[in-house]
Amino acid sequence: FSLKELHGIFPWLVESIFGSLDGIMIGWNLRCLQGRTNPTEYSVALDFLDPSGPMMKLVYKLQAEEYRYDFPVSYLPGPVKASIQEQVLPECSLYHNKVQFPSSGGLGLNLALNPFEYYMFYFAISLITQKNSPITYHVSPSNSAYFILVDTYLKCFLPTEGSVLPPPSSNPGGAIPSPTPRSPAVPFTSYGMHHTSLLKRHIAHQPSVNADPASQEIWRSETLLQIFVEMWLHHYSLEMYQKMQSPHVKLEVLHYRLSISSKHHGSPAQSGYQALHAYQESFKPTEEHVLVVRLLVKHLHAFSNSLKPEPLSPSAHSHTASPLEEFKRVVIPRFVQQKLYIFLQHCFGHWPLDASFRAVLEMWLSYLQPWRYAPEKPPQSAEPLPRSVSEKWAAFIQENLLMYTKLFVGFLNRALRTDLVSPKNALMVFRVAKVFAQPNLAEMILKGEQLFLEPELVIPHRQHRLFMTPTLGGSFFSSWPPTITDASFKVKSHVYSLEGQDFQYKQMFGTEVRNLVLKLAQLICQAQQTAKSISDHSAETLASQSFFSWFRFTPSDMNGSYTGNDLDEIGQDSIKKTDEYLEKALEYLCQIFKLNEAQLTQMMLKCGTAQDENGKKQLPDCIESEDGLILTPLGRYQIINGLRRFEVQYQGDTELQPIRSYENATLVRLLFRLSSALNQRFADQMEVLCSREDFIGRLCRYHLANPHPAQKTKYVPMLKDRTSYNWGPRISLRFLASYRTLISLLMIYFIASWFCIGPVGCTFIILFGYFLYAILMTFFSEGWKPHQH
Repeated sequence: FSLKELHGIFPWLVESIFGSLDGIMIGWNLRCLQGRTNPTEYSVALDFLDPSGPMMKLVYKLQAEEYRYDFPVSYLPGPVKASIQEQVLPECSLYHNKVQFPSSGGLGLNLALNPFEYYMFYFAISLITQKNSPITYHVSPSNSAYFILVDTYLKCFLPTEGSVLPPPSSNPGGAIPSPTPRSPAVPFTSYGMHHTSLLKRHIAHQPSVNADPASQEIWRSETLLQIFVEMWLHHYSLEMYQKMQSPHVKLEVLHYRLSISSKHHGSPAQSGYQALHAYQESFKPTEEHVLVVRLLVKHLHAFSNSLKPEPLSPSAHSHTASPLEEFKRVVIPRFVQQKLYIFLQHCFGHWPLDASFRAVLEMWLSYLQPWRYAPEKPPQSAEPLPRSVSEKWAAFIQENLLMYTKLFVGFLNRALRTDLVSPKNALMVFRVAKVFAQPNLAEMILKGEQLFLEPELVIPHRQHRLFMTPTLGGSFFSSWPPTITDASFKVKSHVYSLEGQDFQYKQMFGTEVRNLVLKLAQLICQAQQTAKSISDHSAETLASQSFFSWFRFTPSDMNGSYTGNDLDEIGQDSIKKTDEYLEKALEYLCQIFKLNEAQLTQMMLKCGTAQDENGKKQLPDCIESEDGLILTPLGRYQIINGLRRFEVQYQGDTELQPIRSYENATLVRLLFRLSSALNQRFADQMEVLCSREDFIGRLCRYHLANPHPAQKTKYVPMLKDRTSYNWGPRISLRFLASYRTLISLLMIYFIASWFCIGPVGCTFIILFGYFLYAILMTFFSEGWKPHQH
């Protein structure tokens, strides 16, 4: 094919691979393509899309001719789309000199992208747009072709060792020129100040564009990272986006809008309102999306940590660091920090309160621990002691203080609303506590908070505001701010640039957060007690199971309460894991916040005081009033989260209970009619017998008296003045309708037949044995103990 033909089919080819932007056409469906299920297609796709494969060779070939391809602005992330539609250019250099009106005079705006940018835009955005693709449930995102390609591109264009491989060139000895600046086709104001690119300043000292191959690798590395960050992390409300801008830039935008409004009689203001209205769309990242972002975070830590230490020799000043080394030095704070912080805040506030939050949690913890991806190996020791966080990471912790403190408070608020009896939720609390309990980490976070809270005595206010101008979203090659040596000033600049000058900081080691930790510790103690009671109940149930459990006829009280829990289905091993996770998490929280052991002991004793007489079930927190038990807000929370419960019992006539699954419906109805006839026929005689004070009266009361409801509703929330109807002495034959009773009688008759005992004789033996049992129970019973079957 000629270059002109390749230029024509390139957009069609990209869309055929990654799918359409509206998500209707899924293309090759790389997110579901796995080597285990489709080995041939999997290997072909990876080879074709490899950085040195045919597709990238085509991209570089078209790049040499400086072709441009239109990408609709309407498919960009919401904040960027709304800003461009308001004719306000985002400060990210990725969009500079690329926005233009369509040549046909249409309504939509487009970005004029070079082939490399166009290819990477489609590749990155396919993770977001292809949500409706037919994904099978057995697909593991980390084994998909898309995940492997992301990892391959990161290793190729952001290498931890060596330099970026030069692109293949059709010209011998030549290189692909970097994109040339283009004048914007529509006037824009920018959220950030217009800086000259470091790439341009670096090339300006060279005799020609092709003379320095390093400039090419830096351009591709920066472009790739900017596209990944913009497509995957730049998703939050426009209000939040504007909140991050500095005051003087907002003033610049306001002046621009007023000038445009006076010229066009308010039409741009209307378009701005329409852009704001059009942006009201919810963004819900998927678990796969979060896993890919975590891969990006982990690789950027490894990329940044691969920076060579600066030589101390005087001759080092004569050699400037390579662009790639300079890129490694500030790649995280200048590209990722701001957008990842807002992305995590969005996830912490909107993610469902279930176990799927584990993906967000691990991404957050990966960012908090750059030392895990450092090239140096920890010293080998005989005992596996926790590795202490080196002091060299203090600057990273201070410059990312909100990532540690505010998001930790956000996690506390989530943990207080989850069921910690669940092993998966307990594991998440354990993971966070374990990470923050690493030796020396809490001390460095506390030092960062102290630096932030230091009074401003030396730093002029005007200089402070100037440094707060957020340039983190712009190009790495923007002009550098003056070097700041004051650590306190750096921490304050970090906090104010992310949250604004009016931000009220909540100290992680302050009184308010400490109270939240104490609440979490109390919740952990309650969850441990609940898990223990469930474990004991499960053990008793297993021990009491008999031969009849093989037939799924288990003993059950007619007036029994519901004691089900998801842990009953998980098993004893998971209950033990839950207890281990919670115990270690509580230990780590004590280490982090220096909790008093006396307080914890008192708290654990307090958790055990709400148990019932058997010491196994806890009642929800409630107060006793004239109308009975009333739930407190804590009690409602405990019931909603399954931490505690009342015994739900049947309070009506026991003869009119709903037919249970272990009963025969026909026999229940027939025996009820028979019992009703006998009770109606012999009611007076039974009343006389039960009123006697001798042994006969006690025997009749034991078998014929109705259970009194008040004796079984001691811990049930009900009205005290609720009247209970006394049914009087009566006969109940409903126990004969139970499958368990019927099978027991059949087994007895079957065993008796082995000893040549007929049905009549066996019946007489059963009645005589029960009569002896009744006499013994009457003698040993104290007072009026009703008979229950």
